[in-house]
Amino acid sequence: MAWSRQRTMTKVRPAHHSELGLGDEAVRAMYRTMLLARALDERMWALNRQGKAAFVISGQGQEAAQVGSAWALRPGHDWVLPYYRDLGVVLVLGMTPTEILLGVLARATDPNSGARQMPNHWSSVPLRIVSQSSPVATQVPHAAGVALASRLRGEDAVTACSFGEGATSKGDFHEGLNFAAIHRLPVVFVCENNGYAISVPQHKQMAVPSVAARAAAYGIPGVAVDGNDPLAVYAAMREAVARARRGEGPTLIEAKTYRLVPHSSDDDDRIDRSRAEVEAWRQRDPLPRFRRYLEEQALLDAAADQALRVGVAAEVDAATEEAERAPLPAPEDALAHVFAQPIGSDSRP
Repeated sequence: MAWSRQRTMTKVRPAHHSELGLGDEAVRAMYRTMLLARALDERMWALNRQGKAAFVISGQGQEAAQVGSAWALRPGHDWVLPYYRDLGVVLVLGMTPTEILLGVLARATDPNSGARQMPNHWSSVPLRIVSQSSPVATQVPHAAGVALASRLRGEDAVTACSFGEGATSKGDFHEGLNFAAIHRLPVVFVCENNGYAISVPQHKQMAVPSVAARAAAYGIPGVAVDGNDPLAVYAAMREAVARARRGEGPTLIEAKTYRLVPHSSDDDDRIDRSRAEVEAWRQRDPLPRFRRYLEEQALLDAAADQALRVGVAAEVDAATEEAERAPLPAPEDALAHVFAQPIGSDSRP
């Protein structure tokens, strides 16, 4: 049954993975992807501290929200506009650790932009990942436009767009949701609410306690979910994607989570957050939490967990070695794809 245009915010309750149509191998694969995202993120930080990567922005602590939401999509079929922390999202969609590190290290073979963008501005034509702009929230109206294009083409593709809660204070957010709601576009908006817009806590940027509550202003469903539970996020996303694919319009999902590290490699979060607050959230880290769930379901034991971690570490090591061996961009290519070339000219700008 279609959602009422007046439906208020709902909350998603925890569920067993079998109730969500997920098999045992699927949830083990979700856990491994979360481990891979964390290990790759930690390697990016290490490369920055070694002076090999100029800038790193992290998603540590947000892996459950990312993997859980992306798991409900059809890679290469649905359109995805991720935001810069969405390492887990692009891994689920099919980007490799090597491809990600080529961007972090600004190598010529970086598949995202040939080293012309900041790290984590992901894009992929075959995976239908649309690159974002650096200004916050610009991907939201872009997502509405992509969803409209899908409808005009007669596709059944769904567009997924993610962002932090700071983006919901920008005009782009409101314009994008308003347009999508009016035209009942097949798009799902996912807010990974980690509580801070760089250094500004949520209570200083919005008067409402929940981002999901803002959906009511546009007559669309707003769903608040535990962002540290990948199954809860998957459940909310699965329903929203199915709803969009049926032509019933957009949904706003708020995954409440926490960023365990500073905003970026250039920030010191000790100014903004108490160590007690960060430590309290570390006790809710989604990785050990999901590991415990798998152990309770007899799907994982200590030996299997260790084997997964060894495999992930080896994958990240191999990707790092390959990316570091890749060539740097040629200086004469600096302006390629920046200015238009004269028709029939082979000269560089």
